[in-house]
Amino acid sequence: MSFTAAVPVVPAALRPLPSGPSGAAAAYWESPAPYCLQTSLRILVRGTQDPTIRLGDGVAWLAFLTPEGPATLNLREEPVPAPGARIQARAWGPGARCALASVPDLLGEKDDWSGFDDEDFRAGLPRMVRETRRRNLSLRLPSTGRIMDSLIPVVLEQKVTVLEAYYAWRYLVTRYGTDAPGPAPAGMKAAPAPQTWRRIPSWDWHKARVDHSRSTTILRACSLASGLERLAGVPLGENLTSKLCSVPGIGAWSAAEITQRTHGAPDSVSVGDYHLAAYVGAALTGRRTDDAGMLKLLEPWRGHRQRVVRMIMLSGYRKPVYGPKLAPMDHRRR
Repeated sequence: MSFTAAVPVVPAALRPLPSGPSGAAAAYWESPAPYCLQTSLRILVRGTQDPTIRLGDGVAWLAFLTPEGPATLNLREEPVPAPGARIQARAWGPGARCALASVPDLLGEKDDWSGFDDEDFRAGLPRMVRETRRRNLSLRLPSTGRIMDSLIPVVLEQKVTVLEAYYAWRYLVTRYGTDAPGPAPAGMKAAPAPQTWRRIPSWDWHKARVDHSRSTTILRACSLASGLERLAGVPLGENLTSKLCSVPGIGAWSAAEITQRTHGAPDSVSVGDYHLAAYVGAALTGRRTDDAGMLKLLEPWRGHRQRVVRMIMLSGYRKPVYGPKLAPMDHRRR
């Protein structure tokens, strides 16, 4: 099967629709290129029981706070002639208008893969990456624009297993989050506002198995939340990264993980990740490597390094596993 490059992104207006079921604000988004909700938004999900998002085949539910209040956003793929895509968006709650306005960036409308899909650039990619891209033309990198909603779960993932981090996120959001408005799936919550995070007592951080270092970083960031949220409007680059890293406890790894979600960063590499360097090295050379080795391997594709990493992850490649897994730590009695 021949490779067909993605149609360049043509910004499309978010077209309003009459009020949907239960008084929902409604609109639809169209693209001349293919699009897949599940593949594109998967990076936003923190485990299968994440209370802030439910992602299924062709449908997504998201709950979050906006400047106008909490909102529930429902996204649903609608059948259209190939290769285009059409997503119907419905939103409920005081923040419904803001939620609908965020849809184009959330769906990756500005995420342009034309440079990556250029024939000359593609010729220099590893075969694994080329083949995976051919099978995943519908992937876009989302931009949520919600700094704190990305920063807090990223901090929870620092230096612990992903299962521990997912547990902490689920426990704290379920206990302190805002009920999702409208006909959202049972149990959905919007993540707490910064002032709510700051009121969480120490014993609930312990019950969530969050150590003092991570909780302190989150509380410190919440005290700076208004300034941090303004970073959503700062373009990708060293200035944005340095501003994020000016918060004690936020380093290069955390900044990369945050901007991959808030800005759809196409070149942001998570240096310092416990597994990533070994995984990328094994996938590209058959041998594990460290962060310096990973960056050297990815250097020919600078500008698109995160795209290359995403393609490797979507390829289904699994690196050989040696030795025991990292054991979860229990901070509840510490």
